Amino acid sequence: MKHRNVLVVGGSGFLGRHLPAALSARGIRITVPTRRRGRAKHLILLPTADVVEADIFAPGTLERLARAHDAVVNLVGILHGRRGRPDERGPNDYGPDFARVHVELPQAILAACRANGVRRALHVSALGASPTAPSEYLRSKAIGEEVMLAVDDLAVTAFRPSIVFGPEDKFLNQFAAMPRFLPRPALPCPHARFQPVYVGDVARAMVAALDDPETRGKVYELCGPGVYTMKGLVGYVCAVTGRRRIVVGLSDRLSYWQARLMEWTPGPLMSLDNYYSMQVPNVCSGEFPFGIQPQAL
Repeated sequence: MKHRNVLVVGGSGFLGRHLPAALSARGIRITVPTRRRGRAKHLILLPTADVVEADIFAPGTLERLARAHDAVVNLVGILHGRRGRPDERGPNDYGPDFARVHVELPQAILAACRANGVRRALHVSALGASPTAPSEYLRSKAIGEEVMLAVDDLAVTAFRPSIVFGPEDKFLNQFAAMPRFLPRPALPCPHARFQPVYVGDVARAMVAALDDPETRGKVYELCGPGVYTMKGLVGYVCAVTGRRRIVVGLSDRLSYWQARLMEWTPGPLMSLDNYYSMQVPNVCSGEFPFGIQPQAL
């Protein structure tokens, strides 16, 4: 089946800057809800895009938005949940912010699909997601993914990208800005491993899966060709931006306390839950799918 009308939930975020453009290039009509239409000016220019102001968490909103669509894409995710003590919670506990975004929203999307006869959904999860993962982020992502894949009346495909890079990403650009102000950056979890994937490749994979019935019920890991440690990644960013810095890797104990202190700052750069997430290698177990050759960092 060719899907011609797609609702993209979370389409005004970073990945949302690329996937709607890739869908529009194929002549697919897309609807992108956003709380503030001004945040999605780049999407308004797409010839097949309809950007609407809406609160996707408000009762009845998703049901209304899903009408006249034949597929729904969920790109919504957060890295920081509520402040708390994840080290004192059980392995199946997750904070209300993570629960609302990563679990309850997928449930609401499924309900909206059923109410409108939508039979296709794409869902972005996270690499390393597991019900027994050490962080609330990864646990809640796993539960949301399981919710989406457990249904038998919808064709659902899930994607687990590593750290996504590209223009305006918050990950590499944060590291690029750090050496401007810090002559000797002190990094938490210096040995944490990542396999960064280009945002355009993630969009290409999702577009490739949309009309492919063989992808139903499957989970695809998405990674680039290179594996980096946290320290190596920051050193690489320093090199390509022309800022020579001595990058200091913190011990595990100091990493823990740095994260614990930083999560109390406004708009935290890191939280204790991020620290726990970085205990899980963020690398793929196989090749990039759909015959796509992923871009190197």
